[in-house]
Amino acid sequence: MPRKKVIEIVLDTETTGLDFTKEKIIEFAAVRLENGKIKDTFQTLINPEQHIRKSSIAIHGITEDMVADAPKEAEIMPAIRDFIGEYPIVAHNAIFDHSFLNEAYKRVFKKKFENERIDSQMMFKEICPDLESHGLVALTDKFHVTMENHHRAMDDTMGLALAYPKLKKLYLQKYDWQVKQLDNIDYLFERFLRIQQSVTTMQAELQDLKSIFKLHFEMGGGPITAEDGDTMVYQSKRSFGYKLSEIKGVLEELGSFEKAVKLNNGFIDRLCNSMSLSDENRKILCDARKTLSETRNLQILKPNK
Repeated sequence: MPRKKVIEIVLDTETTGLDFTKEKIIEFAAVRLENGKIKDTFQTLINPEQHIRKSSIAIHGITEDMVADAPKEAEIMPAIRDFIGEYPIVAHNAIFDHSFLNEAYKRVFKKKFENERIDSQMMFKEICPDLESHGLVALTDKFHVTMENHHRAMDDTMGLALAYPKLKKLYLQKYDWQVKQLDNIDYLFERFLRIQQSVTTMQAELQDLKSIFKLHFEMGGGPITAEDGDTMVYQSKRSFGYKLSEIKGVLEELGSFEKAVKLNNGFIDRLCNSMSLSDENRKILCDARKTLSETRNLQILKPNK
């Protein structure tokens, strides 16, 4: 029998900003994959007819002058729709690109963008959960794909298009193995709980051993050396707590405020949804959004005892 043709559209967008409800696409690139092979490409700049945020220009380098003569959204979206068709889209952190396309579809076609989305970042996390980063560069490095101009739509799209078939192969192999385990789900949950308890116990045991090692050093003991040469030493480092209101001006003058202060993003999200927040303050917070991501987590509910 002839092999079934599997068509997927790998794509990337660059935008005026990061809030999909207010910002627009300024560059779109897509690659048509047929059974993992590149068959066609599409790329265009788009005149958003609005300001491009400096923070976004710093990432992708696309200025307002560069898009001044580009087609407007209403002019180019039919061609984008024709290239994508009804095929699944593949993107790294796909919710970002999907959200911007959805808004563009609603403005131009008065309908939602309903194509299936495949998130290569989620797949990458499944295949390589131990890596510190699961960004596009980490993915292309993993599969030995070279990208010439990261953060421009076609370069990112081409890099993903070359890495994705290799990622997909491993992901589907793991998925096939996982599906075969579903008949054992009750046993696997019991096994998961045992392993989780063992990890908790081991962490407690490690902490007990660390306490003994600390006591050894605090009583004047010297470095401890294992047979293979690994050596344990005891180091002390002092740190201070600071009153932010008193040092904010200095940090801003040095241009170090963002580096010194880490936002509690979950708290800010809750503030944005708070009924007590004024419309003006909510707008300020929402306009400051710089990334869009999606997380999915397992949770174990304990029975009432």
